[in-house]
Amino acid sequence: MAPTQQQVLEKLHAIAAPGTSANLVEAGAVRQLDVEGGTVRLLLAVQAAQPSVAEEVRATVESALAKMDGVLAVEVRVQPLLATMQTGPATPEPPPTWADKIPDVRHVIAVASGKGGVGKSTVSANLALAAAALGKKVGLLDADIYGPSQQIMMGAAAEPVGDAEGKIHPVEVSGDVKVMSFGFLVDPDQPVIWRGPLLQKALEQFVGDVLWGELDYMIVDLPPGTGDVALTLCQNVPMAGAVIVTTPQDVALIDARKSLHMFRKLEVPVLGIVENMAFYTCPECGHVDHVFGSGGGQRTADELGIPFLGSIPLDPAIVAGGDAGRPVVLDRPDSPAGQAFTELAASLVAHIEEKR
Repeated sequence: MAPTQQQVLEKLHAIAAPGTSANLVEAGAVRQLDVEGGTVRLLLAVQAAQPSVAEEVRATVESALAKMDGVLAVEVRVQPLLATMQTGPATPEPPPTWADKIPDVRHVIAVASGKGGVGKSTVSANLALAAAALGKKVGLLDADIYGPSQQIMMGAAAEPVGDAEGKIHPVEVSGDVKVMSFGFLVDPDQPVIWRGPLLQKALEQFVGDVLWGELDYMIVDLPPGTGDVALTLCQNVPMAGAVIVTTPQDVALIDARKSLHMFRKLEVPVLGIVENMAFYTCPECGHVDHVFGSGGGQRTADELGIPFLGSIPLDPAIVAGGDAGRPVVLDRPDSPAGQAFTELAASLVAHIEEKR
């Protein structure tokens, strides 16, 4: 059985980055990682004053990865980053980021999930709108390139336009949220069949070539899992933190743990867990039914030592509102679901503002 990207990253954690006291992952040396059918393709950028240093790193990494179960072939490329000449001990330049491309964005929050189908995009959309309702300037970046949906969920009637300088103007939707989604640019019936380099270029354009302007918060709707997109963004965009969305099911909670450990290894603060579809209340009799189990999100948060940010009820109005481009925070703000999202946004804003 082929290894996962997470297992490859764990192996790279054991290999020191030259010129630093950190490992390859912590030093930001991993620029591209693709695992497919037993073949591992890796691009590294390391400090190397001599070509022999880069070659030594390449040989070490290839040897370590080749010994992993399920690995049939290893392709490692190393880009040397020449260290600046100096009289004292070598201090490597920090890995390049895209932060200078969004200087007016104060806080970036990633919304993630270990698996699909738990309502991550729904939470992202409603969280963005709820934060805007609190008076914050908010942008929503749909980074789920393989399955973009925010252009539909946010009811974006217009499309982004470019200007003479090659910059893209995001779409502003109800609630004064600026939205950019790959769904604006592709045929909804056509699959996106891209590998690492194309994904990285698209993400860099979505961050740096979009005129986000002044934002208090940029909410990033990540694709499910722990793949290239999450890795690339976390290595290149300073994150205020990540919110992990799960359902009470054990299988969802297992994957949520994997997502949490990824963020910890990438040194991104985990702001907490949101339990979506936590319970259903019968509108006729008021009976509460825990369709997917109960208490799993709280227990997982307690076990992992992170905050439990709250529960979102299972409400058909949430689904209908998302399909119609009217998220429940806009359509039914006083409903239990609308209030839950508002409380979630208020809690996150208060936490981040306090830490800042």
